[in-house]
Amino acid sequence: MSYGVAAALQQAVFERLRGDAALAAYLGDAIYDAVPKGAVPPLYVTLGPEDARARGDGTAAGAWHRLTVTVVSEAAGFLEAKQVAGAVSDALEGVEMTLTRGRAIAMQFWRARARRETRGSRRRIDLTFRARVDDGA
Repeated sequence: MSYGVAAALQQAVFERLRGDAALAAYLGDAIYDAVPKGAVPPLYVTLGPEDARARGDGTAAGAWHRLTVTVVSEAAGFLEAKQVAGAVSDALEGVEMTLTRGRAIAMQFWRARARRETRGSRRRIDLTFRARVDDGA
C-alpha cells in the first residue's frame, strides 16, 4: 500500500469542486479544505475525514480511499443541502482527475448521511466517495 497519493487526491478533489460551475452557482467560493475561523456563510462545502486501505497489485502500489465531502446549510429544510449534495456528487462521480502524484483509477459515490445538527438549526449531509488510486511515484 502507499498513502503517498493521498495529498494529490485531496488537492484534485478540492480543485474539481472549486472549478465546478453548478457548485459555484450555489456556493460562490464557499468550498473549504478546512472551515475557516469566524463567521461562515449559511451554505458551504468542506472536505472531511478519509480512510485508506491497501489495494496494490503486481504493477503498482495502490489504495482505496474513502473520502468525505460535507454540505452544511442553515436553511430550515433539507432541500437546499440536497441540491448542493447532488451537485457535489455530479462533480466527482466517475470523473477523470489528474493527480500531481500517481493516478486516479476510479471515483465512485459510496454513501450519504443527512441529519440535523445540534438543536436542529443546521442541516448537514456527509457524502462519502471511494477513490481507487495507484502510486506511480
